[in-house]
Amino acid sequence: MLEAAAIFLAGFWAGMINVVVGSGTLVTFPTLLLFGYPPLTANISNNIGLVAGGLSGTWGYRKELAPNKVMLKRLLPASLAGGLAGAILLLILPSSAFKTIVPVLIIIGLLMVAFGPMVQRKLTRRGTTGPTHSTAALLAGIFVLGMYGGYFGAAQGILIVGLMGIMTQVALQQINAVKNVLTTAVNGVAAITFMLVAWQYIDWRVTALIAAGSLLGGLIGARFGRLLPPVALRATIIAVGAAALVKMLFFS
Repeated sequence: MLEAAAIFLAGFWAGMINVVVGSGTLVTFPTLLLFGYPPLTANISNNIGLVAGGLSGTWGYRKELAPNKVMLKRLLPASLAGGLAGAILLLILPSSAFKTIVPVLIIIGLLMVAFGPMVQRKLTRRGTTGPTHSTAALLAGIFVLGMYGGYFGAAQGILIVGLMGIMTQVALQQINAVKNVLTTAVNGVAAITFMLVAWQYIDWRVTALIAAGSLLGGLIGARFGRLLPPVALRATIIAVGAAALVKMLFFS
């Protein structure tokens, strides 16, 4: 009972974090390891369970998503393709393959979130709108982040927000809405892949507990996150990302 309650609460907290910021996997994945689940089983079961939170969070951010449907249609295929590639890599590569690069990616993402507005202001003063969401560089970046998300996914949302903050002129809350769709799509395609070719690694009890918790957490997280002004949202992203980085570097 205590284990089930802890996994449910971890799913709830991860659902809230993922919708507002990202990096909810850094809550649920260590929780499962703490209770003795094998890493591959924990990673796959967690991935499938968090899809529910992504769906509820996307619904909660539907108003902010509406102005950017055209951009989303361009980015979504790149995320889906990356998520599929990452899921396949998870089943082929050793689990330690991305361990070294993950902290570096988080640092890059936090820097992009922190300094994105300053970069955009400089571009505006120079009389240019800067890179747009239709550039090949942005699509390539979304594909790579999708691949990372399908493989492990911790802080994928932070990286997407940082990348889009630098390379587009979209408002931060609207970026957050697009981020929720992209990360949910990555988790979804990875989940389907796992169910097709790695069924034996799925613990459905764990998946159900995380799904129930993250579904509720996603709804509450969207309600809270949409009320944050851009400065507060940016500060929240940086604070949670920094805490995730410290945890990965010193307590994993």
